[in-house]
Amino acid sequence: MDISSTGLRVLRQIAESGSFTAAAARLGYTQSAVSRQAAALERSVGTTLFERRPDGVRLTPAGLTLLRHAHTVLASLAAAERELAGTVPRTEPVRLGAVLSAGSAILPAALAHLAAADPQITVTTREGTTPTLIRALRAGSLDLAVLTSRPPHRPFDGDSPRLHLETVADTELVVAVPSTGEFAGRTTVHVDELVDAAWIATPSSGGEPLLGVWPGLPGRPRVIHSARDWLTKLQLVAGGFGVTTVPSPLSPVLPPGVSLLRVDGAPPEIRRVLVARLGGHPTPAITAVTRAITATV
Repeated sequence: MDISSTGLRVLRQIAESGSFTAAAARLGYTQSAVSRQAAALERSVGTTLFERRPDGVRLTPAGLTLLRHAHTVLASLAAAERELAGTVPRTEPVRLGAVLSAGSAILPAALAHLAAADPQITVTTREGTTPTLIRALRAGSLDLAVLTSRPPHRPFDGDSPRLHLETVADTELVVAVPSTGEFAGRTTVHVDELVDAAWIATPSSGGEPLLGVWPGLPGRPRVIHSARDWLTKLQLVAGGFGVTTVPSPLSPVLPPGVSLLRVDGAPPEIRRVLVARLGGHPTPAITAVTRAITATV
């Protein structure tokens, strides 16, 4: 096989982005250039690497196999470039992704714990949705990701090999409400009281569920405000403009004027927090970051 490093970078970016168009934008190429690189890769290996689907592009089993080897090849090339340039890092880098709800509740405490225990490790972070972070893990552009799942906790994807998952904690979903008004002084709310509530939700896209509305709510929710940022949603709650769901670990970072209520009359909504990575033996730095995350919850 005659495979270029450019072709491997294109493969990795398509795997992460989920489309030729997005990969081209990330790489600074035209879409036709990405398509040509993809076709050249398939000719070189003699098999189909990409599966074109209505919701984007997925790697075939052969594509995933090549991607695993691309991780090693591209990492070695990057190390060689740093060594030749005399810029070998003095710290151990770890690239960490996290779903939006985990950022404020987990990352600051975990990074503080890590700085005290393993100051030689440098962590870079990025937020994203679960599908985005899983693609980044598969593509090798993330080393770890903090994800959440709901019962029955099925695998996040069907690709092989399976991701290595470590449970951090099981948390309960609750409802954030204004501290004044009809919910003042309460610790619980019946699900029937929430049917006509004004909801503040994160817009859904790409198969993601609507976040911020109670999952077992009878009938169609009345979504008044739509926002992705947790601070925006919680400040809207504090101002009395609606209610939203949050995982209970967010309680220490709530702004003034917001209270958390458990929901009666419906089964508890449990969310599992997990740390995900590719299979195989992790580096000591990845193990240390995982340990810092699990120690803070």
